[in-house]
Order: sequence, then C-alpha cells, then structure tokens
Amino acid sequence: MSSVRKIKILAVETSCDETALALVEASGGLKSPKFEILKNVVSSQTKIHAHWGGVVPNLAKREHIKNLPMIFRKIFESKVKSQRLKVDVVAVTVGPGLEPALWTGVNFAKEIHEELTTKNQKLKPKLVGVNHLEGHLYSFLLAKDRSYVLKNIRTIFPAIALIVSGGHTILLKMDSLTKWKKLGETRDDAVGEAFDKVARMLGLPYPGGPEIEKLAARSAVLGKRSASEDYINFPRPMIDQKNYDFSFSGLKTAVLYYLRDKYRSDVLKNVRTKIKQKKIADIAASFQKAAIDVLVSKTMRAAREFGARSVMLSGGVASNSALRKQLSVVSRKSSVNFFVCPKKFNTDNAVMIAVAGYIQYLQNKKRLLRAQGNLNL
Repeated sequence: MSSVRKIKILAVETSCDETALALVEASGGLKSPKFEILKNVVSSQTKIHAHWGGVVPNLAKREHIKNLPMIFRKIFESKVKSQRLKVDVVAVTVGPGLEPALWTGVNFAKEIHEELTTKNQKLKPKLVGVNHLEGHLYSFLLAKDRSYVLKNIRTIFPAIALIVSGGHTILLKMDSLTKWKKLGETRDDAVGEAFDKVARMLGLPYPGGPEIEKLAARSAVLGKRSASEDYINFPRPMIDQKNYDFSFSGLKTAVLYYLRDKYRSDVLKNVRTKIKQKKIADIAASFQKAAIDVLVSKTMRAAREFGARSVMLSGGVASNSALRKQLSVVSRKSSVNFFVCPKKFNTDNAVMIAVAGYIQYLQNKKRLLRAQGNLNL
C-alpha cells in the first residue's frame, strides 16, 4: 500500500441525528495529508427532534434508514457516477453515539462494501470503522489556511487539542497525528450539554447551543454596558485548579438558581413572560462568557506547560463564533498556531469521518465493526 497515492473514501456518519455521506479523495500520507471533497451531503433531523426538545434514538434510527439510500444516490449521480466502483475505502462511524443510530450506518456501510467488492473483485475496498471523536480531532486538517502545514505536518507538533461537543469536553496533548495523550475531560456535563440545558431554562428552542450564541451576540450589540456579557458574574468552575479536567454542572446550576431567585420560577416554562428579552440575552451572554473563559484558560495553560506549537479546536461547540474568536486571539498573542475547520465541518458530517478513516487506513488500524455507544479516545 502506497502511503502517498490518491485514494477515494466513501464515508458514512449516523452517530446522532444527522445522516451524512461524503466521497473524499485523500493523498499525501501521514507526512502531508491532503483531502479533496468530491461530494458531501448532510440530511438534518433537527425539525423532527425539536418537538421533543432533544434527540429521540428510535426516531433518529428511522430517519437514517430512510435517508441513507437517498443520499447515496445523490453522492453517485451525474459526473461522479463512474467513480462508484473506484472506492478504495468505506469508512463508517462506529461510536460514540446513539447505538440504534450507529447500527444503521454500520449495516449500510457493510452492504455497500459487499456490493462494491462483488462488482469489482480486483479493487476489494477496505471497510474501516471510525471513532467519531477522532473525526472531530482530525477535522483541523480541513482548516482553510494550511499551506505551511502541507509542507511537513510534523512542524505543528506538539499541539494541544480541545474537543467540545454535546457529549464530550476533552483536552489532549498531541505529539503527532497518531500519538496523543488525554490531559483531562469533563467530570460531569459536557459544555455542549450545558449550553442545551441552559437554553431550555431560558425557554429557547432545540438545539439550544446556537440559540444561546445568537442571544449572546445580541446582548453585546444592544447592551448599554460596554461588556454586556459580564452583566452576571457566573462561576468559572475549576478554572484555577492545576488539573485539566472540566465541570459544567455547577455553572448550569448557577444559572438555574439565578433564575429561581431573581424571578421566582423553578420550571421556568413561562420565563419569557417573566423576563424582558434584553435580560434573557444578558443571561445567555454571561453564561456563554463563563463557559468560554474556562475552556480557553485551561487550553492555553496546557499550551504553555507543554510548549505547544499549535492549538486545535474541534467538535460541535467549535462552531460557536465567540469561542473560535477568543481562542484564536489568545493563541496569536502567545505565538501559537491556531487551527479550526470551517463551521460546516464542526458539526456531525461524513467528511471528517473520511479524514479520520484515511489516517486509520494508513496505520492499518483495526476497529470492531459494531455500534459502540460509549467509545472514547
């Protein structure tokens, strides 16, 4: 197997409520990985799950089963139809995630792999099970400005990688593309989970994270104070502790107590009738600022301690503009490279699974082809 020759990867992602397939051409090997996105289709289920205020596993499974064949036809229509029998690798997310949803992707990938193998005995594409978190981790390889990285990727290491999502908050020290050590993770709620729970407290629709961000931005624009996000001094849990673990349960609870004590409401279903819109925006901005301060502080402390050349940000919460900006600014001030992919690749997508699948393929790394809901790094 040549590590630098171009190969085509068909990737499948169904870990939660996004049905996604992508066809990606990869080359360059571990020294200088390059990716050309030939096709990328994501079908969102947000409207379906919004009614329930969160993802319902069996509904997600049903939609994946319905969407996968339709998206597959889109991937191989028209000009790329001839490439169908030239796929070298089929990569599929095996975890972590919702197991009913994961199984739909795994079974679909197995069927496609069998079909491709039967139709082209000479090619015999490889079937690779991918860790969803590794997909997020390697998404920095999709960052827009990578010209100097392409020359020799080793020059960006050691690096500190922050993965932030609805289910995970993890800080890693990366010595290379294939070698890393976990420095810390959340002890309770992930930061994305805290965003969603605070959004529900404020009566905001699902998904809550983007709604918090919108309100926070509005607070900064419309607020009379110069720093509206500092309007409420919510706690920054564990920010001064020497370890690299996180905790967002206490911050979430602080928001709950603030609303209860200030507006005498426990369930807060009528929060919008009790609080003026401007106040809700200030609460959202204050919560967001507290969460981001913790993430940035611990990430940059790790960068200093381990002499990092680069900082990588990934995961669904990495699409938060305030977090991206703050981490970018402090990295630049510290003369550290900062990498984050375009926002469309922060949330669940199959392109990042193709990227992780390529790195795994190059290592000839094997992973069980079954749904693993609790898989970790």
